[in-house]
Amino acid sequence: MTGVAGLIKAWVHGWALSRGVGIPVAEPDGYRLDVGRPGHRVRYVLADSKAAEGRARALTEPGTWLKVSGPREEVAVPSNWTVGPPEYLMSAPLAVRPALAAPEPYRAELVGDGVVTDVVVRAPDGSRAATGRVAIAGGTAVVDQVVTEPEHQRRGLGRFVMRRLDEVAVAAGAERAVLVATEEGRALYLALGWTVASEITAAHLPEESR
Repeated sequence: MTGVAGLIKAWVHGWALSRGVGIPVAEPDGYRLDVGRPGHRVRYVLADSKAAEGRARALTEPGTWLKVSGPREEVAVPSNWTVGPPEYLMSAPLAVRPALAAPEPYRAELVGDGVVTDVVVRAPDGSRAATGRVAIAGGTAVVDQVVTEPEHQRRGLGRFVMRRLDEVAVAAGAERAVLVATEEGRALYLALGWTVASEITAAHLPEESR
């Protein structure tokens, strides 16, 4: 499952588990996720940029999101859609590696049920310094919500969280990991041996604030 369509399928199902939304619904051009949250009511994920324009023109409800495999110049959407900055579908093989301790003076804990697991890194005062999540979907590890708090950046915590998530995924039987990265996150993941499978273009129909 290393082709773009296969990675997207794994990512969609893992993202749904990670975010606690309903099972993705397969559609002719991709997947629909009923997110049901303010500003993010429903999400469509498309593996083919050629399908974006027709799908976008058929969608009119505010709070609708599109995630499309393809660079911005290949993704045509009407002018009333707000297009976000580039994102990247990335993947990496998994393998058993020696366990890694959290950098001093931090401590790490795992919270989860074996399907969705959080790595939480705490500072000496108990506050959260960094977090990350992995969801296992169909034998693939989907990494999500990796964050290092600003005051704790550049201390190796991002690398540690990713390594710990790898350990969790391997223990669960996953052989490959997948994620969608921001421009900022891409640099970290490339340094850790991840590869870019596809650029992702995100667009949405904004909801008016009340």
